[in-house]
Amino acid sequence: MSGYTKLQVWHRAMDLAALVYEAARGMPKSEQFGMISQVTRAVASVPANIAEGYQRGTRKDYARFIGIARGSLAETQTFLLLAVRVGHLSQDAVNPSLAAADELSRMLTRLKRRLDGPPVGE
Repeated sequence: MSGYTKLQVWHRAMDLAALVYEAARGMPKSEQFGMISQVTRAVASVPANIAEGYQRGTRKDYARFIGIARGSLAETQTFLLLAVRVGHLSQDAVNPSLAAADELSRMLTRLKRRLDGPPVGE
């Protein structure tokens, strides 16, 4: 495996994706091509963008993909909140995912700031 698999932030994103996929199983089957599809694509995009950015090889590209991952994470959180609001999932069902997403959001924000800052050693 590549270097990105050693990143804690990537592992946390993968853990979140597994949580969201599990929560999505509780949604009505009528949402299979709607909200379930949207939330699972959004959450899968988070670790995928971390990996892709890491592999790009430049700090600027990596920072850009971390920004995309942050956007996908916000999209995931929004779909989870909407699922609760419209009664597709209970608050208890999404709380673990939302807590993990909050922690991951902080990690991605710190990483983005480091990548956007001056190179280490300057």
